[in-house]
Amino acid sequence: MTRHPLDRPIWSALTMRQRDLAVGDDLARRFDPEIGPFAAIAEDDDEHLARLASLVAEHGRAVLLQRGDIPVPQGTVVRLSADGVQLVLDRLAAVPTTGRIEQLGPADATEMIALAKLTEPGPFEARTPELGGFVGVRVDGRLVAMAGERMKPEGFTEVSGVCTHPDHRGHGYAAMLSAAVADRIVARGETPFLHAFASNRSAVALYERLGFVLRTPVGVRALVAA
Repeated sequence: MTRHPLDRPIWSALTMRQRDLAVGDDLARRFDPEIGPFAAIAEDDDEHLARLASLVAEHGRAVLLQRGDIPVPQGTVVRLSADGVQLVLDRLAAVPTTGRIEQLGPADATEMIALAKLTEPGPFEARTPELGGFVGVRVDGRLVAMAGERMKPEGFTEVSGVCTHPDHRGHGYAAMLSAAVADRIVARGETPFLHAFASNRSAVALYERLGFVLRTPVGVRALVAA
């Protein structure tokens, strides 16, 4: 049976459009640790799991996200195990413009990283901004909200890094920026998708209002070396 590319989106991304950002081989791959901790294997047999364990030992924490069970390789310890959801865009809803959207680039990386560390929208490392497609809102010259792109399997791009400074929530920035990123992805002829923890009902509800629909539950596991 042919596997859908979003069943293992990390593997699909790192063997397709983002293979230049990967470390590893045809058994197990992960993003360069300075970009992010996401890792994946092609299959769940002993050979692939052993290679994944070696990547964890060599490069540190790895986060796996995929449809179905996530086996734990020998030589690793689970630091996080959670239920997630994967949503894909059906039809993008109209979203009010509540601020001026700015394109973000390398010159904004320090502010982007600081905002991500404050709000914790998901793993965000020193080189995460290089994944591109980030847009933001500034208030009095200060970056207070952003959203961007992350995994890019063939034909799909993930909306990610969505966050707003606690002092500036309630203005619709997250919806506006997420919609702007999704709209640009659609304009390229690709399908936007995204992930959220199943327990984060407010985030899931926001994305559903934007026109995203549930594709599948996913598992999330963070592994470190034993």
